[in-house]
Amino acid sequence: MKTPRRRARELAVQALYQAGINNTAAPEIAKNIQDQPDFTKADEELFNKLFFGTHTHAAEYIQQIRPLLDRDEKDLSPIERAVLLMACHELSAMPETPYPVIINEAIEVTKTFGGTDGHKFVNGILDKLSAQLRPNDPKRGNA
Repeated sequence: MKTPRRRARELAVQALYQAGINNTAAPEIAKNIQDQPDFTKADEELFNKLFFGTHTHAAEYIQQIRPLLDRDEKDLSPIERAVLLMACHELSAMPETPYPVIINEAIEVTKTFGGTDGHKFVNGILDKLSAQLRPNDPKRGNA
């Protein structure tokens, strides 16, 4: 069973995907997502923080992600791009969420919506990004 926070992340990725492929204004995209019947099962506050925060700072976040990519950013799938941007926002602006949780959630959302091995790519990028954005956080697996 999906938690309200997982649903919020999935819906935020859907909204970011829509924003990435068309010219619809962010508030209209958010309203379309919020009008979906399953939205009531999502954490609305988290959805709003993730979608609007990521959307607002997407250009800044892609600058942070770009050096870590093994391909041109234009070659990223729209889902991988949306997940990476959203996770970058969480790592940057939401220190209350432990980075292993952010990475795990990004992997699971990518498994749901992305290509066959997209989650492996996302994991590799986010491992590097989390080390840069959260250098003082406890390291995973070294407790």
